[in-house]
Amino acid sequence: MTTTTKPGRRWGRFALHYVEMIIAMFVGMFGLGMLQSALGLEFSHGAQPEPAYLLMAFNMSVGMAVWMRIRGHGWAATLEMCAVMFVPAVPLYPMLWLGVIDAHGLMMVAHVAMFPLMLVAMLRRLDEYAGCAH
Repeated sequence: MTTTTKPGRRWGRFALHYVEMIIAMFVGMFGLGMLQSALGLEFSHGAQPEPAYLLMAFNMSVGMAVWMRIRGHGWAATLEMCAVMFVPAVPLYPMLWLGVIDAHGLMMVAHVAMFPLMLVAMLRRLDEYAGCAH
């Protein structure tokens, strides 16, 4: 019996894994966000956009990290994917501070940027995300 995978099936696994990562990201964001809100541990997106974004990125990272570890990914891939949640802040914070974008723009652009950044991180480790091992 051969262990090679048909290209269509391989890309199907990759796409499924991508969707799983997005779901895990949102589960972390909403689940931990609701818990933090109930405990009074939240920041206003309008008044405190920098810590609000960092806390949200952390929550998304927790959701993703838990799911990736359940799926059998190593720490390098897991931490790389978590870093993707924080990367948008690098160019966006200076834009926020200079008044080029507002707090709403920060959140919107950062969330939109995460999806292609996640895809790039996954393509870098194509065999890991599309393979049969997980």
